Amino acid sequence: MSGAAAVPVVVLASALLHAVWNGLTHGLRDKLAGFTLISLASAGCGAVLVCLAPVPDAAAWPYIAASAALQVAYQLLLLRAYQLGDFGQMYPTARGTSPVVVALVSTTLLGHALPVGQALGIGVIACGLVGLAVADGLPGRAHLPALAAALGTGVMIASYTLVDGTGVRAAGSVFGYIAWLFLCQGLVLPLIAWARRGPALFTALRPLAGGLLSLLAYGLVVWAQSRGDLSTIAALRETSIVFGALIGAVVFRERLGHRRITASVAVLAGIAILQLTGSP
Repeated sequence: MSGAAAVPVVVLASALLHAVWNGLTHGLRDKLAGFTLISLASAGCGAVLVCLAPVPDAAAWPYIAASAALQVAYQLLLLRAYQLGDFGQMYPTARGTSPVVVALVSTTLLGHALPVGQALGIGVIACGLVGLAVADGLPGRAHLPALAAALGTGVMIASYTLVDGTGVRAAGSVFGYIAWLFLCQGLVLPLIAWARRGPALFTALRPLAGGLLSLLAYGLVVWAQSRGDLSTIAALRETSIVFGALIGAVVFRERLGHRRITASVAVLAGIAILQLTGSP
């Protein structure tokens, strides 16, 4: 399989891994400890890769710094969303915001062309994701803080997606970029958590598996971004919501229902449109 042909498969694998590690983290009572240990695992893997991968070119370092800051903000917002809301609503809301923002910014500010067929596919995916987010009804006033955190998470996802999509192409080494990115962003949240909670924070070890999955999931996406279209990759990546809906139903016993099933089918239809219209 050629590099271009492998992009959709790699991004879909990343989406599955992303849904799994989010499910692992949401299932923890102490979510701050879970996110902290995930960050530590990511930083540890990044430190190993730093020793093995070439150093990124100088032009990539501002992007690495910006992406690390955005990913820390993403983690804090996602943590807050999971503390306030249900997995079945917070996860799709956070993930569903990203492809629309990426498509708008990449076409209006970055000047990237978006063919009509691909725009249609992204639109269908976005509609399906919105359907998943509101499948249980529109949120009331009490749910607005959780929804705001989830929407902010989606904006952060879109932001670091755009930053990494440009930065990895300037790095000269995909793996070097990934290594330093995970090392830099993985060290910040543990410091914040330590300042808030002290040594009592580090009690559970299970989220370390989530950290490894998180590292692998986003490493695959950054590799794909070095070879494919940003808007298409961002949309394909959001199929993690379909996997998330299934995890919510099977693991957390959340009701799937015909609305969630219909919305999931819409997401899959959008993916088919992207492929049929010549996406990578």
